[in-house]
Amino acid sequence: MSPIAGKTRPFRVHARHVDSHQARLLQEASFETAAVAYVEDFPPPRTDAAEISVIVREADTGQARCFRIDLGSGDAAPSDQSLSRGGRTNRFLSR
Repeated sequence: MSPIAGKTRPFRVHARHVDSHQARLLQEASFETAAVAYVEDFPPPRTDAAEISVIVREADTGQARCFRIDLGSGDAAPSDQSLSRGGRTNRFLSR
């Protein structure tokens, strides 16, 4: 599904290694843009890690996806990790 130009929706985003209670609420057009915006707005502490895993949950539906963000290039790729909430499991696999 392509986001409609100018339309945003709320996403709760947090780094995978951070407790979900510390998630940030962001208004973005898509899961992918929310993941990248999170890393740009709230950069992780400097380490030797080349990437960070970010969980993006659409606030209205609860649908979640996990992304790996390359900290050098800013490229985002879906992560092959299961996410569960309320007995449901969502899985977003690499294309």
